[in-house]
Amino acid sequence: MSTNGPVRRRRGSVAREEALEAARDLLLSGGPAAVTLKAVGQRMGVGHANLIHHFGSAAGLQGALMDAMVRDLARRIEDGLGEGRADVEPGRLMTVVFDAFGKGGASQMAAWLALAREQGRAESFAQVVRDLAERLAAMAPDDSRAAERARSLVMTAAYMAFAEGLIGDILTPMLGAPQGLGQDLALKLTATLLAEP
Repeated sequence: MSTNGPVRRRRGSVAREEALEAARDLLLSGGPAAVTLKAVGQRMGVGHANLIHHFGSAAGLQGALMDAMVRDLARRIEDGLGEGRADVEPGRLMTVVFDAFGKGGASQMAAWLALAREQGRAESFAQVVRDLAERLAAMAPDDSRAAERARSLVMTAAYMAFAEGLIGDILTPMLGAPQGLGQDLALKLTATLLAEP
């Protein structure tokens, strides 16, 4: 067995959480192919058997990571928008969504879900997006087009944040564009959508 240091023993939920954190770091730095039992074990300093005990297989570990990242996306959006707010500024929404898809890794996770054809977990991801649209629509109960506007706003934010999180670091320098241009463009587009009669 090859690890980066002495093998350490951990208990139940602590071991699972550390494994998921290591797997997430590997996903963000190396993409889905980097999330293997061997790589996670080396990152944690534990053996392969330890991870098998907690997750059953590499697919079990990867599935648990996807589930954890969907929950994290929902929490980041909820925390970022705040409980009980009467309204949400489009700029705040864009910052929250772009942070969740970029730093939070939701872009990598969403691409992985799509490519792995993980329909059940993709539905959990879709529910987070639907909940956000419903929340935004509920903020304008007197607007007959609130649901349509909310869907457009969330669609724009999600599409552009997803692309920014996946290829922004490549495309931005390629075009000589300033950092944050993707988020600025998303905000301008949503301002146009919201201004429509």
